[in-house]
Amino acid sequence: MSDEQRYDLDAYLDRIGFKGERRADPATLRGVHLAHALALPFENLDPVRGSAPSLEPADLMAKMVRGRRGGYCYEHNTLLRLALEALGFRVTPLAGRVTVGAETPESRPRTHAMLRVEVAGEPWPYLADVGFGSVGALLLPVPLVAGTEYEGAGRRHRLAPLPHDGPLPLWELQTRDRRTGRWAGQYAFTQESFTAPDLEIFNWFVGTHPRSPFTRRPYLQRTLPGGRHLSLDGTLLTETLADGTVTQRTLTGEAEARRVAEEEFGIDVPEGTALLG
Repeated sequence: MSDEQRYDLDAYLDRIGFKGERRADPATLRGVHLAHALALPFENLDPVRGSAPSLEPADLMAKMVRGRRGGYCYEHNTLLRLALEALGFRVTPLAGRVTVGAETPESRPRTHAMLRVEVAGEPWPYLADVGFGSVGALLLPVPLVAGTEYEGAGRRHRLAPLPHDGPLPLWELQTRDRRTGRWAGQYAFTQESFTAPDLEIFNWFVGTHPRSPFTRRPYLQRTLPGGRHLSLDGTLLTETLADGTVTQRTLTGEAEARRVAEEEFGIDVPEGTALLG
């Protein structure tokens, strides 16, 4: 069975609520990207339960499209890649080093996946990424042009060149903090292309290694229309509003955590999964 047979574009677009034209143009790219980012939550419940999630198209469809589940970067961006390719875009997987909290980009391995998308007639490719799972994540794709600021669905980003010793230019995606006005790095990457087998190795390592943050405790994220962003990190529930206002509270029991996951994040928690440890 081919990927095309296992992947259902109609079901995917229905799941994310995209009603626009199906063309390989910038408007469709932006529309699908934003709809995906607002419809499908970020979550790592499979690694917490002891296994790396499958990246097979049929399994992604069953889990994230036909089921009320989310995923992390490899799942989200594989699902988006399949959709964009079905719509006629040329898509190249990329891999980056998360720079949030890092001393230098080189201190972290390449564990984040994103996409380079080419649009016929456009002078530059786009960076697309629906799987970062952060209040600083992209909601809309941005052109791969250094130094230009982009406003997208209430968030501001730019791509900054970084010095390094490699043969390819190193870029850092930066977001502007709505409270301080300062630019904060999210992840650094080159435009070296990666393949599905590469992502399988990254996925297995991040999803199974005992020192991976994604195997230790549940980590849920969801961005809602209007700019409201929710995060559940262990027992700490954080809500960030469009103006940057942040409120936090600690969940006190498993029943409350399951209710929040299902009602606020839109995730059907698998039976036997402990959210609070």
